[in-house]
Amino acid sequence: MLIRLSEHIIDTDRREIRRHGQPVHVEPQVFDLLVYLIGNSEHVVSKDELFATVWRGRIVSDATLASRINAARAAIGDSGERQEQIRTVPRRGFRFVGAFSREDAPLPAGASTTDIGEPDLRQEVTFCIAPDGTRLAMAAVGSGPILVKTGSWLNHLEFDWESPVFFPLLRKLAQHSSLVRFDARGTGLSDWNIGEAPSFDEMVSDLETVVDAMELREFSLFGMSQGAAIAIAYAARHPQRVRKLVIVGGYSQGRNMRGSESDAREAEALMTMMRLGWGDEHSAFMQAFSSIYVPKGTPEQIEWFTQLQRKAASADNAVRLRTIFDNIDVSDLLSRLTTPTLVLHSRHDSVVPYEQGRMLAAAIPNAKFVSLASENHVVLQDEPAWSRMTEEIERFLQ
Repeated sequence: MLIRLSEHIIDTDRREIRRHGQPVHVEPQVFDLLVYLIGNSEHVVSKDELFATVWRGRIVSDATLASRINAARAAIGDSGERQEQIRTVPRRGFRFVGAFSREDAPLPAGASTTDIGEPDLRQEVTFCIAPDGTRLAMAAVGSGPILVKTGSWLNHLEFDWESPVFFPLLRKLAQHSSLVRFDARGTGLSDWNIGEAPSFDEMVSDLETVVDAMELREFSLFGMSQGAAIAIAYAARHPQRVRKLVIVGGYSQGRNMRGSESDAREAEALMTMMRLGWGDEHSAFMQAFSSIYVPKGTPEQIEWFTQLQRKAASADNAVRLRTIFDNIDVSDLLSRLTTPTLVLHSRHDSVVPYEQGRMLAAAIPNAKFVSLASENHVVLQDEPAWSRMTEEIERFLQ
């Protein structure tokens, strides 16, 4: 369906907004919010109604809601000062008051998603079965050369797709690639009932299961944080299938394998806090944990990361998976890699030491190392390092 405003066309099927034929980039959740307000323009939509529908029952802060409303206004040329289309009704909610019309018609000739350079960002989530019967959720989106992002301990295919932290990067990758992602066992939409802690080999095997289920013969791998070790192990086992390898904020040795007492103590302290505070959004640990990953994040980004912890895994699974990654060591595989490799690492990363990224690049034959001027473990779209990171990745994968 097409929704026509004065200067904008909203295509609900393609999930895109265009102004005078040019695409307007908007996050998926903001798109859903805008369409919901337009579709319910006959009444004032309360905060509770938005939480129940757009946020699917998840309660968010007033600051987050205000940010999303402002983004929806900006997407259609409105603002909080003018409120010509989305009006705030004090103590009641919001109402769409602009003029619009609906059409059940295809896009005009020459205005396809491909023509305007924006991929179809409707991801398709499916499932495959690991050899031990564990169901793994996987998703594909975009078009072009295949890029497989490995799973880690903080993943959720759907929640990440609405994320102010992860979605900008996922969208960027999907603009030039067929992006394949999956939730690691015990996380996201994959099976949470995993019993005892799985082995690292099982985590690598799950990647094998996913790419085989999707019948991918040759592809590039993208590993972030803990996912880097899985990507390295897979590339060492199957060099003929991996075209290129991208590592962001990764490491070859977990905290307990670095020969450092301080790293080992840090790992144990983190485990204790996870056992006590994981899943409790009011826990000081949850807030502190999020701030470690994105210390320069906005309140909205930090709140989203806090919510991710509850969505991605149970406390028990988080501890099990964290145990695996604190005790991995793939350093002996690095010199055997023959895959062209790009390593990027934030210079002041407080989650994975910068030295770990430098060591990776030094040990992998002919690897390129890019130092990012950031304090965030997950580089955010609104910081200067973002452009450097995405440009380097795009250039490398060409």
